[in-house]
Amino acid sequence: MIKLMFADDEELVRSGLRAMMSGAADIEIVGEASDGRSAVEVARRYHPDVALLDIKMRSPDDGIRALRAILALPDPPTVAMLTTFDIDDYVSLALRLGANGFLLKDIDPAALLRAVRDLARGGAVLDPGVAARMVQSHRDEQRAAQPARKLLASLSDREREVVGLIGQGLSNAEIGGRLHLSEATVKGYVSAVLSKIGAANRVQAALLAYRGGLLDQ
Repeated sequence: MIKLMFADDEELVRSGLRAMMSGAADIEIVGEASDGRSAVEVARRYHPDVALLDIKMRSPDDGIRALRAILALPDPPTVAMLTTFDIDDYVSLALRLGANGFLLKDIDPAALLRAVRDLARGGAVLDPGVAARMVQSHRDEQRAAQPARKLLASLSDREREVVGLIGQGLSNAEIGGRLHLSEATVKGYVSAVLSKIGAANRVQAALLAYRGGLLDQ
């Protein structure tokens, strides 16, 4: 029996997932959540084999942060990200952080069941519509690497450290623990960094860290 959990901030999506899984004798839904924090708690409590996470829930970085936290759990599930949009930046970042798949929410039920079973065996799944664009996305990332490195070079060493840790999905408290700084100090660094690099949110900062090579260090 495959133990499955899923997280999405829309009840309509969650009810649709429940309906699609209802006829599968080998899949048991052990939990569901409406935001990233709840998703982490569900994963910690019920130890699912597979987790499906909406990549953008309550905030642009909610799914990304949940992904990192869930994968840091002892014996974590295999995780695939769900979205209504084939956003190449989010695909690259989620896969970089350890997701085993990326599926569009309009996937048909039979394909979703196959994907869950493949994930339970440790496989990777990528929606065909997304996969076809990954080559072009890789080329775009290569072109974006030099401007990203130049922008990162304009930051102080500490600011680059903060961007790199944001790229790893760490919260302000976790960054503070890693760098031996107070959470308030980290919050100040994050605000300053986002302003300097022209990022609207932490996901954009994480993408800069990825393109600029900070996550390879």
